[in-house]
Amino acid sequence: MNKIILGLMLVTFTLHAEEIYATFNVQADKNAKLAFSSSGIIGDVLVDVTSEVKKNEVLANLQNEDLKAQLNITQTALKYAKYDYDRQLKVQNIIDKAKFDQFAFKYENAKAQLAFQQAMLDKTSLKAPFDGVIYEKAIEVGDVVSGQMITTVFKIQSKHSRKLILEFDQKYHQSIKIGDTFKYKVDGDTEKYEGKISKIYPYANTKTRKIKAEVISKDFVVGLFGDGYITTQE
Repeated sequence: MNKIILGLMLVTFTLHAEEIYATFNVQADKNAKLAFSSSGIIGDVLVDVTSEVKKNEVLANLQNEDLKAQLNITQTALKYAKYDYDRQLKVQNIIDKAKFDQFAFKYENAKAQLAFQQAMLDKTSLKAPFDGVIYEKAIEVGDVVSGQMITTVFKIQSKHSRKLILEFDQKYHQSIKIGDTFKYKVDGDTEKYEGKISKIYPYANTKTRKIKAEVISKDFVVGLFGDGYITTQE
């Protein structure tokens, strides 16, 4: 109850809290399907389902001995191209400019070839895009993968961070705001939880007439569902 005194008049007004029903599903805060972008034979698999991984950790490799050999060749080519370029650089003022440009081109081309071969080799290793846990694996050593037909070989999700994807009736689209409290229960769990609305989707589903919102949470099993009430202030 709040009161405002205007002159000799006492004005009283009340803030009414509204409770709006919403259902939700639990999703991982981060979730990704991982695949090789180049073709080859799986050489080794370094993780399994439930493996906890760090960002940029190698998860699996294609057989890549040929690319490693090619990388060594380009490294050697660059080494000697630089020797030639450095020698010509010392005498560039007394030699033909076109001849010097040939050595400069050879050196720059060798650097570009090395970068290309390194990129090709890097594509034979599949790395984790973020810290997380592997929850699905679809390859074994010896399997063939194709870069032209992208196939998911791992699925990864954040280990602890979760988000509840709420759905509520569209008629409340002007009532619910970011920061509103959501009190809820997860199906099969008797404990009551509480969170804050962190995001409201800017559209309504034309079939269900529902609007989605998010609440940050943690450690729930992905895929669980539940319901609760959003408390607003009007």
